[in-house]
Amino acid sequence: MIQLAISQSPLGSEIFALLALIAISIVVLLIQRYYLPLRSTPAFLLVPIFFALWLPASIVLLVPIDLASSATTDDVDARGIWLEPGTLRVSWRITYWLTFSLTWFILPVLAEYSDSGYRDPQDKLRDSLRANAQYYAIVFGSAALGLIYVLISYGGFSTSLKSTVMALAYCWGLILAIYLMGHGLVAIPRRLFRNANISGRLRRIHTQAVRVYEQMDDAELNLGDLEQLVGELSRRKTGSAAHFQDWIEELVDMTNLPECQPRSTIPRNTDPSRQLPTVITEKFMADLTRRLMRAKHARSRYVNEWNLLLQDAVKTQAILDSAASKKLDFGAASPHAGFWDKLNIFTPYTRYLFHYHAAPYLHIAFGSLLTLASICILWSEVVKGLLPSFSIIRYTVVHHWSGEKGQVGFAGQVIAALWMVYMCAAALISITEVKVWRGRALVRRNTAHESAFWYASQVARLSVPLSYNFMTFLGPNIYNKTVFYDFLGQLINLTPLGEWFDYLFPAFILLPVCATLFGLYGKVKRVFGFGVDVLDDMDDNENESAYGTGSWREGRDLIERELNGTSAAIRGRRAVVAGGGPRAAPILSGPRGGVGAGGRDGSPMTPLGASPNARPAANTSARRAGVGSSSSRAANLTEPEDENFFEALGHRFKNTIDTMDTPKWFQELGQGIKKPKWMGGGDDNGSSNGSSDSRPQAPGRGNSDVRRWFGGSEGRIRL
Repeated sequence: MIQLAISQSPLGSEIFALLALIAISIVVLLIQRYYLPLRSTPAFLLVPIFFALWLPASIVLLVPIDLASSATTDDVDARGIWLEPGTLRVSWRITYWLTFSLTWFILPVLAEYSDSGYRDPQDKLRDSLRANAQYYAIVFGSAALGLIYVLISYGGFSTSLKSTVMALAYCWGLILAIYLMGHGLVAIPRRLFRNANISGRLRRIHTQAVRVYEQMDDAELNLGDLEQLVGELSRRKTGSAAHFQDWIEELVDMTNLPECQPRSTIPRNTDPSRQLPTVITEKFMADLTRRLMRAKHARSRYVNEWNLLLQDAVKTQAILDSAASKKLDFGAASPHAGFWDKLNIFTPYTRYLFHYHAAPYLHIAFGSLLTLASICILWSEVVKGLLPSFSIIRYTVVHHWSGEKGQVGFAGQVIAALWMVYMCAAALISITEVKVWRGRALVRRNTAHESAFWYASQVARLSVPLSYNFMTFLGPNIYNKTVFYDFLGQLINLTPLGEWFDYLFPAFILLPVCATLFGLYGKVKRVFGFGVDVLDDMDDNENESAYGTGSWREGRDLIERELNGTSAAIRGRRAVVAGGGPRAAPILSGPRGGVGAGGRDGSPMTPLGASPNARPAANTSARRAGVGSSSSRAANLTEPEDENFFEALGHRFKNTIDTMDTPKWFQELGQGIKKPKWMGGGDDNGSSNGSSDSRPQAPGRGNSDVRRWFGGSEGRIRL
C-alpha cells in the first residue's frame, strides 16, 4: 500500500486543478461583464480587477488541496485532489504576494487615479499619490510600531521583519473580516426567512421605496446643480476660463444640458461654495470634473435601485394576485434582461405553483440550513482557542481518523470549500449592505471605476484572513502540517501577541452578530441621531403607522404613481437618463393606463424595460381604481391584517356617502323661506324657483324640473 501511494502521480489532480482554475476564470469574467462594459472599459482597470477576484477564488480551491496533501488518507481511492509540497509552496507565494500587492499598493493607487478629475495622466498619478498619502501614512505608521515591538522583543530583524509585515496585514484584514462576516451570518438567513412571506416582502419593498425615491431625487438635484454650474462656466469666453475651453467643452458634453432639461427649469444654486470663482484654476476644474463624475454615478446608482425595486414590486404583487386565478404570468422579459430572466420553462399554472407554494418553503428550508451553518461557524470561532476538539466544522471536514491523526479525503475537500464559500459570501454581502463607504455601489453595466477598484480591493483583503481563520477550526494537529501554516501561520504565531490575537479576537464575532440580530444599529441611530446608513431590516416595520414619515403606505403610493406615469419626477428623470451615455437601468417607456397589468381603460401596462407590445404581469393589482383612495386600500391584498370584511364594507359605504354631492334643495334649507314672485319676492333675474341659480334655462324646459331637486343640470341626475 505504501509503495502504491508513493508511485501514485499527481497528474490527475493537476489536470483537475487546471480545469477548476479555467472555470474560475470564466466565472470572474462573467462577473466583470455583469458590472462593467468590457469593450469600453480600459485594460488598466479590467486586468487588476480580474486578478483581485481570481486570486481569492483560487485560494478557496487551494486551501482544500493543501489540507488533502498534508493529511492524506491511507486509502488511495478515497484520496482527494493533492499536489506536491513544492508546487503548493510556489502557489501560496504567488497567490499571497500578488494579493498583498494588489490590496495595499496597486488597487488604492488605481482607484484614486480613476477618480481624479485631471486630464493629463501624470497629473492624475500625482493626484492619486497625494490622495493616498494619508492612507500610506497610517499603514507605514502601524508598520513602524510593529517593528519597534519586534525589536524590543527579539533585538533584531533576522526573520521578524517579514513576519511583522505579514502579521499586521493579517490582523487588519481579520478585524474587518470578523465584523463583516458576523453581520452576514445573521443577515443572509434572516433575509431568506422574511422572503418566505410574500405579503411581508411586498410590505418591505413599499417601506424601502420612500428612502430610495428620496435618495434618487437628491442625486438628481445635486447633478442638476452641477450641470447648472457647468452651463454657467461654458458662458465664460474670456479671462482665465479661456485657457480651459477644451476642458469646459468636455464637461458640457458630459452633462448634455440641451437634451436634459431647459436651463430655465434648472433650479438656481444659491450655495456660495458652488459659485464660480473669479479666477478659474486647474485645481478647480479637476474638482468640478470629479464632483460631476461622482454625481452622474450616484444618479445612475439610485435610478438603478429604483427600477429594480419597481420590478420587484410588480413581480411580488403579481404573485399575490395569482392566488385568485391560479395562473401567474410575468409577461415578456426585457431585451436587457439576463439569461435566467429570459429563460421560461414554466406554464402559467406551474409558475403559480412554484412561486406561490413551493418557493416560500424552499426559502424556509434553505434559511434553516444556513442558520445551522451560521451557528456551527459561531460555535467553532468561540471554542477553537480553548477546546479545539469541540469544533463542529472540524468533524465535518476530517472524516478519517487514525488515532490522533486526521485525514482529509475528497468529500472533506468539497465540504471545506463550501464552508469557505459561505464565510466569504457572508463577509462580501455585508460590504454591499452596510453602506458606510462614501456612496460606493455596484451598478449593473455602469459601476464607477473607483467603486470597482474599491470593492475588488476588499475582496482581496478579506480572502487570506478568512482562509487561515477557517483552517484554525480544524485543530493544531491538522493545520500545523499544511504548507499554508508553514508559509503564513508560523509567522503570525511568532510573537505571543500574534498568537493570542489569532485565538481570542475571533470570539468578538458575537458583537456584530448580536448587533444585527437585535437591531442595535437602528436603535443607535434613533437615540443618538447618527447618520449611519445600515440596512437593518428589524426596523422596517416600526414606522408603518405614520403616514408621511417613510411609511409603507407612502411607498406604495409612490410605486403606484410611478407605474401609472403620473409622477412629476419621472418625466425629468427619463429625459435626464436618456440624454446620453449608456443606460444604468431600464427606463420606463411612458405613461401607463393603470397599475399592474391593466389601466383604468383596460389598456395593458408596459413592463419595465420591455417593449410596449409585450404583455406584462397579468396578475398585478389591476383592481385598484385610483391611487390613495380608501376603498382601493381596503381591497389591497397586501394588507390583509389591517381590517376584516365588515370593516372594509363599512369603509366602502362611508367613502360612497362622503363622495356624494349634496342636492341643491338640501343646501338651501336653513336659508329662510323666500316669498313667491306675486308677493314681491324673487331674485334679481326674476327667477321664480326660489333659488339663486341664475343659469339660463334650456328652451322648452320649465323651471319646475324635478331633476333639479337632486342637483342635476342639463338633464343629468347626480347620485
